Amino acid sequence: MTKSNFTRRGVLKTGALAGAAMATPTIFDGSVWAAGHTGFTNAPEGGSVTLGFNVPQSGPYADEGADELRAYELAVEHLNGGGDGGMISTFSSKTLDGTGINGKKVEYVTGDTQTKSDAARASAKSMIEKDGAIMITGGSSSGVAIAVQGLCQDAGVIFMAGLTHSNDTTGKDRKANGFRHFFNGYMSGAALAPVLAARYGTDRKAYHLTADYTWGWTQQESIANATEAQGWETVNNVLTPLASTDFSSYIAPVLNSGADVLVLNHYGGNMVNSLTNAVQFGLKDKQVNGKNFEIVVPLYSRLMARGAGENVKGILGSTNWHWSLTDEGSKAFVKSFGTKYGFPPSQAAHTVYCQTLLYADAVNRAGSFNPCAVGEALEDFEFSGLGNGDVLYRGADHQCFKDVLVVQGKENPTSEFDVLEVVEVTPRAQVEYPPNHPMFGGDEASLGECNPGA
Repeated sequence: MTKSNFTRRGVLKTGALAGAAMATPTIFDGSVWAAGHTGFTNAPEGGSVTLGFNVPQSGPYADEGADELRAYELAVEHLNGGGDGGMISTFSSKTLDGTGINGKKVEYVTGDTQTKSDAARASAKSMIEKDGAIMITGGSSSGVAIAVQGLCQDAGVIFMAGLTHSNDTTGKDRKANGFRHFFNGYMSGAALAPVLAARYGTDRKAYHLTADYTWGWTQQESIANATEAQGWETVNNVLTPLASTDFSSYIAPVLNSGADVLVLNHYGGNMVNSLTNAVQFGLKDKQVNGKNFEIVVPLYSRLMARGAGENVKGILGSTNWHWSLTDEGSKAFVKSFGTKYGFPPSQAAHTVYCQTLLYADAVNRAGSFNPCAVGEALEDFEFSGLGNGDVLYRGADHQCFKDVLVVQGKENPTSEFDVLEVVEVTPRAQVEYPPNHPMFGGDEASLGECNPGA
């Protein structure tokens, strides 16, 4: 496999060659896809295939990015027959055998999204054009995920989204070449709101601080709608810049708002800082409207909880997966990751590891790296053995549906990694919704058609 061949065959070209490449691509059906077919972007040659791991190695979500990269490297090791195989042995589909993907050794390149959409697109574009990446995956920001998903759609490669929680990723911005394993804001609200009502009552007044980009907007809408359905009132929603590090000026007005709940629609370092500021202002110790003041973090991760330390104790939120789950797949992944790195994996690590295995398995089942063949293999694929029970990769919007965890900060942690505890496993049926739900673009939302590229 030569990188120069990949560069010449990339779809993002200029000049006369570009004109030929931009002709309307043939959309193949399953009867003509074959492993040897080369009419698609970066069709692999020789004995190896290159994947592009595009993660935030700097910026506010860098901790998540570091754990994603660890999991990607572990997945490649397992696909190539190294280590203990991790979740390959527990995965219900049995096409992965340690001989790579479709018989080709897996190689990879990495990039830094910087938690910025423009940087992420540039990094993904370079991986496709210069490195011959046939699949792009990663990200720890929905803004990044949506930007890169659009690029991959235009380039004719599969995008296996990493950590992206905005409804829009598989809602109004869904793409035929994009797939998401991670859950979303609607699912968080559907799982969390009943627990909040049971724990704190139905007569509550909530003040929201919200990250000012696509994830924050849809997360806030989701949790507000779900809690209002339980009887809560939303008294205010204030948008905060993603680059914020000190949230004191945003916390102070909460004290005079009449609210008795603060909802922090923040993630990563933003959540660590805003929660720390809220605790410094004494909110956890106040009483308002005759009730104990409560703080809610709708989207949790172990990495965030660890960063926030004592401040997370007793605070409820939701998460996609947690290393304390006792199903065989989760235990296998925790053991494998822990053996290699010396500590348990985060939900970010789990979802990108799963996405890598799911892509590899889809290629094997399709018998082709053609992105349209891979997409068809993933659509309406049901599987188990990767944690969170039985999972559906819905064909209508390319969203995974699985059990969702409601968690809280642990009162008596036994280690720096034992900071969250699962208080409820919400069954998949409770968080499902129709593909044309208004929060996901309604009847106007469409995947469009798969693009095989060159």
